This record gives sequence, C-alpha cells and structure tokens, in this order.
Amino acid sequence: MTYDASAEAFEHAVKQRAALLERAVGVMGQKIVGQKHIVERLLIALIAEGHVLLEGLPGLAKTTSIKALAQTTDLSFARLQFTPDLLPADVIGTQIYDPRQGDFKIRKGPIFAHIVLADEINRAPAKVQSALLEAMQERQVTIGDQSYRLERPFLVLATQNPIEQEGTYPLPEAQIDRFLFKLKLAYGTKDEELEIINRAVQGEEIHLEKVFDAQGILEMRDLVKKIHVAEKVKRYIVDLVFATRGPFDGQLKDLKGMILVGASPRASIDLERAARVSALMQGRGFVTPQDVKDVGLDVLRHRLTPTFEAEAENVSTDQIVHKIFERVDVP
Repeated sequence: MTYDASAEAFEHAVKQRAALLERAVGVMGQKIVGQKHIVERLLIALIAEGHVLLEGLPGLAKTTSIKALAQTTDLSFARLQFTPDLLPADVIGTQIYDPRQGDFKIRKGPIFAHIVLADEINRAPAKVQSALLEAMQERQVTIGDQSYRLERPFLVLATQNPIEQEGTYPLPEAQIDRFLFKLKLAYGTKDEELEIINRAVQGEEIHLEKVFDAQGILEMRDLVKKIHVAEKVKRYIVDLVFATRGPFDGQLKDLKGMILVGASPRASIDLERAARVSALMQGRGFVTPQDVKDVGLDVLRHRLTPTFEAEAENVSTDQIVHKIFERVDVP
C-alpha cells in the first residue's frame, strides 16, 4: 500500500493507525488488568520490529501479556519453554535423515513463527541462547549448510525471572543488546489485584478481537518510516547514547565510576525507531523530545553495564539512565 504524498492524506493515515493502536490497547486490557505501560510497549515493539525482554517475579502476568498480544493479531504463534536441557535444535530445527529417499530433510523448529514466546529464557544455557542470535538480528536461521528466512513480521518476546532466582543463567551481552525493550513488571494496586481475583473466580474464557493482520502491520511499519524526525531530535538521541559512554565530567561528573560499558550504536537506532512509533500512537506525524524520553528508559536500561562500585552502592541502571535524561540538554 502506498500513501498519498499530500500532508492531509498522511495526517489521516496517522490518525487512523493511532486509533487502531488505541483499540488494540483496549482489547488487550480485557485480559490484562493494569499494566497499561507493558501493553503499550508490546505494541510499539510489534510495529517497530523490535524484540522484547520482560523481567519480573513469577505470577506477574508476563506470559499472559505476550499471549494477549498474539491473540490480538492474526499471526502464527509459538511458545518455547526454556529449560536447562533444551538444545539449539529444539529451537531452530534440525536435519532428519529419510532412509526411503536416502537424503536429509529439514524439520523446522518453533522459531519459524511470527511471534515466538521464549518463556523463562534465562533458564537455558548459553549454547541455546546463541541459537537465537542469528534469528533476532538477521531474521534468518542456518540449519546445516542452508539459511532460511523467517516470517515477516518476526518478533521474539522473552520472559525472564530476576537473575537472583534459583536456576537462572545470565544472558550473553550480544543477545541482550538485540532486545529493543527490557520491561520490568511490578505489582499492581490493591484494586487491580481485586479485579484479578474476580476474573479468576468467574473463570470465563476471554476471546480477544483480532485487530491486526500481517499485511496491516507491515503497512504500519511503512507509515512509521515516513514520520518526521527533526535533525535536532536525532542529535538529542545521539547525545543521550554518547552520555552513557563518557567522558563523565561537567553535568555528568557524578556518573564517574558508575558505568563500565555504555550503550551501543544499536541503542541509537532503536531509540529513534521506538520514538517514531510512540509519536504514531499519539496521532502525530513527527517526533518530539518527549517521545524519546517516554521510551528511553526501556530502550537503555539493559544496554549499560554498571561497575562494581555502582553495584556496591546499590545504584541501578534505571537510576543511571534517569540521571542521564536529567542532565543532557533537551532541544
């Protein structure tokens, strides 16, 4: 689908898609009590072609949130339960010998779906995590000597328990950097928990309306590329990411000794991309610095490596990111 070059047609397309995204938030809300921030971020990731890592204690609806997103779309969905004995072939597939044909056939794994839920991803060892690296970045997998393209759109939505939990492995840095967002789920309010109890007692199966199909998502991605990002906003994004790398002087002097490794250039790309979709959700055809601020914490929190000094002083990456946003000049 191509969009009319006129400003009026473009504005109409933006408003139309913003209303569609708002409807999707409401539909997912039929299954998810509270957690509106999480719902909105999942939708941003779907449109921005970005993978999501959800972290939280057991029972906070991480898996339910992802399933609700899948049910709101007309896309194929696969769920992978990550365990210590999982093998790479269980994820991407393998070659099976066919004695009748005297040849090998490819048996594709669950990674060949539009939306892949990697449940408790940090309970599997590094060799399994490495199987996801090619899929998450290149949108393809290699089985034997052949490479196979994955579905479009393709999205990995992973859940993990806090690293302090028993039986968890830390994710490789290269894999963590491939996630657009790292979202942290917290407990809801008393009223929200009361609503959760009431819904559980009723025990009714909720069938969600399918708001998106694959073609509609791809068209929305084309529209997002046309959203205007001023040069000064792009410079603001670069300033924020560079602030994570030092030098830590001037306004950033109190961060000295707090950051061991800063954010990568992929963070700049993801920050701009997520800010575009944030603008679209609000019915605007241009990005403001506030859009960057709105998504900034979720884009950057997992891309910084704090020093031992910061950890000893209980300074979290969230606190470091907040300080950077406070101190970097807004255009």
